[in-house]
Amino acid sequence: MFDTALSLTADHVARATRETDGPRHDPNWRLLDDDDLRQLSAALLQGRPRPVPIFAYGSLIWNPGFAVQASRRATAHGWHRDFSILLNHFRGTPEQPGLMLALAEGGSCEGLVLDMAEGTEAEAMIEVLRRELVAQELARNACWITVETEQGTQEALTFYAPPVATTAAGLSIEGQAALLARANGPAGSGADYLHRTVQALQDHGLRDGYMWELQRLVADEIDRLYPAGG
Repeated sequence: MFDTALSLTADHVARATRETDGPRHDPNWRLLDDDDLRQLSAALLQGRPRPVPIFAYGSLIWNPGFAVQASRRATAHGWHRDFSILLNHFRGTPEQPGLMLALAEGGSCEGLVLDMAEGTEAEAMIEVLRRELVAQELARNACWITVETEQGTQEALTFYAPPVATTAAGLSIEGQAALLARANGPAGSGADYLHRTVQALQDHGLRDGYMWELQRLVADEIDRLYPAGG
């Protein structure tokens, strides 16, 4: 039986989160400028349907960053969530790296299809790409995948499936939990990101056994590292 109760709480996040200085991006990256973003947006949208469907499986569920015309539950067969990208910036540092969520091949992933509000696509796509892809080195991390919804099979745009530079691929779930419980960066903590994501999954009735086991392990690790009242 799938237990939807969350072990990782706001109190755990507060205990594990601290203000941390550091770069928000890899200093070696070549950041995408407005021309890059317009060209990438045009290439991704060429011949694609309107409204533009985005498959959200992580932070886009709780913070899409664009006007959503409609949303619906969706399943991406052949993909599953995995914290497989090592972060030494944003929500981590070189001394205490964090992890970023991506889609890895195999299994299935329940998420949401978010339709961009019609008439806003041009600007909304640029802003989503600016946030999700950031740099030329990551530009290949946007792709169209097949998902199943109550409306049938459709293509939806998603990010990091399969991701470029999955430097933490193959790390055990216990190893992932150890990093996420400790990771902090200028954009916040790994525990905060995980908590927001599993809370959003719970709010939308989306099931993911991996994410529930991971949040339990992170909560246990935080209790060990930063005891309540300690």
